[in-house]
Amino acid sequence: MLITTAQLHKEPIALDENLPEGAIDYTADVRQVGPLSVKGRAELIEEHRGHGDIVDDIRLRAKFSGEFELLCARCLEPVSETLKGEFDLIFRPEAADAEAGERAITEEETEIGYYGKSGLLLEDAIREQVLLALPGRTLCREDCQGLCPHCGANRNSTPCRCEESRTDPRWNALAGLADKGLAVKPTA
Repeated sequence: MLITTAQLHKEPIALDENLPEGAIDYTADVRQVGPLSVKGRAELIEEHRGHGDIVDDIRLRAKFSGEFELLCARCLEPVSETLKGEFDLIFRPEAADAEAGERAITEEETEIGYYGKSGLLLEDAIREQVLLALPGRTLCREDCQGLCPHCGANRNSTPCRCEESRTDPRWNALAGLADKGLAVKPTA
């Protein structure tokens, strides 16, 4: 859904969307399963910068909720996760702050996003907020055994016969140094 300042000059837009799965491409390990409910409001905020210079900012306030499938951080099996969140964001036209050179910004300005000439895509804002709402690490279960680093078997479902104490072959050149008396002795 494209939100434009021309629409918002007339009146704020009430948002009551159910985005179907596949409407937003998140990341390779995040998949939406079922509709994503988005309810909120988009409105125009006129920023007066002086001498008739008015910037049309878009304020987007909404709540979202939906079902997702994430990959377990250890075994890569899918894990169901309900995500909910709410946000209050300000978007400014890209050209509004496109001054040449560096300039100082206020702390409030670090929270401002930007929209292109055609307007703001609701899906872009929602994608960002869903990704920010994801847990830092997802596990299928607390005692997940993960994948074998040697054969790639899922240790939760397949017994692995690989050696547990394999030595990294890059250390082989140093293996006999202690026996030859060439080991480095720590200094005090």
